[in-house]
Amino acid sequence: MSKRKAHNLQARIARSCRSLLASNHVAVVNIDPSGRQGMINYKSLKNIAPGKIGQAVCSIPHRWTIYMSAMCIDARGDRYSKSVELAPDGVYLSDHLEDVIEHCYKKLRDEANQSQMVASGWIAIPEAMSLDEAHAARIFEAVGAWHQVKVASCAA
Repeated sequence: MSKRKAHNLQARIARSCRSLLASNHVAVVNIDPSGRQGMINYKSLKNIAPGKIGQAVCSIPHRWTIYMSAMCIDARGDRYSKSVELAPDGVYLSDHLEDVIEHCYKKLRDEANQSQMVASGWIAIPEAMSLDEAHAARIFEAVGAWHQVKVASCAA
């Protein structure tokens, strides 16, 4: 029989953080060109204030599911989106996700029709799950991806 450390604080903290995120159905959402980034409950579609949940997202590595989308409006005024779901191998800290997301996100934006693109964004969920297109569309609608104002850049 294998022996384990009776009181492994780091493992307890990691389990506690994962449990907190799973029970709150946390997703990190980023929308361009407004630059909005925040957390949302992907089931109830309500915003999550930073605090203990934000610390749980940032402090320990997770298996991530990332859903990227370019939102467009065609000549007839109909909405459509070009999307891709990515599930990187391994566990990543939230700070290290930028390298994973950047290449695929840029490629998706470049492939979309630039004259019809209204916005683009990604949803990162700190658990291994799949997100269907309709659910992702509801999340993007809840954070105002289709109705946003571009943030003015501060050129000093």
